[in-house]
Amino acid sequence: MVVASVVKAKDRKDLTGPALRTFFRIADAWGLKEQEQMRLLGLDSRSTLQAWKRGAIAALSKDALERISYVMGIYKGLHILLPKTADEWVRKPNTAPIFGGRSALDRMSSGNVADLYVVRQYIDAQRG
Repeated sequence: MVVASVVKAKDRKDLTGPALRTFFRIADAWGLKEQEQMRLLGLDSRSTLQAWKRGAIAALSKDALERISYVMGIYKGLHILLPKTADEWVRKPNTAPIFGGRSALDRMSSGNVADLYVVRQYIDAQRG
């Protein structure tokens, strides 16, 4: 996915549908509850999440695209590293220092886009 910070408005509109469809497929694979989905997307409103699920949005914000891009990268990286257990890994407690015994999903669900970035970097570093 194109780095969200350089995506123009027209490109954001073109990426919105595919990005949301991919995000919600990943959310299903990970068994994310609505509240977890909202946290990953940086949303405060359940009605906004429902509208996005229906495709009732013209174009995602740069922030939302950036968040989805990180989630996609985490998903892809995990499936390369752990083909059989990738989807379960996000919920398992992790002893790596960046997780402090909590799961990657706990870290990603902080609401801060920086935490998605940190988890993505961790996965990429594990891949080498």
